[in-house]
Amino acid sequence: MVEPVRPWRRHVRWLWLSLMSFTALMLLIAYQTRWVYPEIHAYFSQSGNLTGQQLATRARGYLQEGLDLLLTLPSDADTRQQAHFQIKLAYSLFDIGLYRREYDCTGPSLAAMDNLLLRLQGDGPVQVSHLRESLLEPMRCLTQIEMHQLDRRSAVTSEFVDKTRHHQGQVLVGSLVIFVLGLGFWFMHELQRRRAAKSARESLEWMTRALRDPLTGVGNRSALHDDVVASQGRAMGMLLVDIDYFKQYNDSLGHPDGDRLLRRLVQLIEDTLVHEARLYRMGGDEFAVLFDCVDDEALSETCRSVVEELRAADIPHPSHPHSSHVTFSVGAVRFNASHAELDAAYTAADAALYQVKTEGRDDWAIATLDTSRVAG
Repeated sequence: MVEPVRPWRRHVRWLWLSLMSFTALMLLIAYQTRWVYPEIHAYFSQSGNLTGQQLATRARGYLQEGLDLLLTLPSDADTRQQAHFQIKLAYSLFDIGLYRREYDCTGPSLAAMDNLLLRLQGDGPVQVSHLRESLLEPMRCLTQIEMHQLDRRSAVTSEFVDKTRHHQGQVLVGSLVIFVLGLGFWFMHELQRRRAAKSARESLEWMTRALRDPLTGVGNRSALHDDVVASQGRAMGMLLVDIDYFKQYNDSLGHPDGDRLLRRLVQLIEDTLVHEARLYRMGGDEFAVLFDCVDDEALSETCRSVVEELRAADIPHPSHPHSSHVTFSVGAVRFNASHAELDAAYTAADAALYQVKTEGRDDWAIATLDTSRVAG
């Protein structure tokens, strides 16, 4: 036989799934951050082949500085030496394998620069026209390399942006899915919790109704038993109250009036005892009253109060053979609360009630568990 899933386990399961969904969402966002930052660093930092200041740009700058020096003072030895140094720097930055492999103009340009460097080391004059012829091709080549590198950077940047946008779209969709799942799991958890709470309330209401008399609202036999067991060991007093000639009252006035009388008498007893006692309807017109009681004197006083308060209420009873108003017959007993003594106490109180009825009613009597009687 398959063991049913307990309600609290279902709550934990739905709650766990909700927490796992939101945790997955946080991990996905963290992954997005960890993925994007290295990519941005690789493409846009100041290091790498396609980022930062390009070698071709720097070489062209040195070459331009050397050319400016030569055009200013072409015959000055110091100027030629400085120009030689600038062009040499440009040559070293220009002369790399990447440029030789990818750009056909690199070889001729380096040869022209090498030829110019040799001329600058000599003592002969350097003509302006010769300078232009020697450096025009390198300048054009370096510019071409710069433009091509710029195009490559733009292409890589565009690719990165597209890739990032696509990845972010996936993350967004995944986040929404996870978020919706998390909300769904949380909703299921909340729904399950509310169902369990409703079931518990209904069970409690059913149990309460099962222990209450629907007409008068007081407890029933089961409630009396449960309350006695719950008061284990305490000194208790119990009254059995019976309405005298209740059948005749119903026959003459009708059952609706009889029901109203029962409710009125319950209220009268509760008001008389000032909520010190608990009432139970044992069936028909018979009620039980349970309360804490330490001696027979307190028990006698309670019986007297109940009977005399009903007399003082002077509720009309048109079919009472011996009185014009409703009367009570009461049998009482004192006992120590327990399941074992409840039956004996009830039997003793019922015997005392029977004796009151046989002796004329409208009175009360106290019995002990050995059924001996003390008259009221």
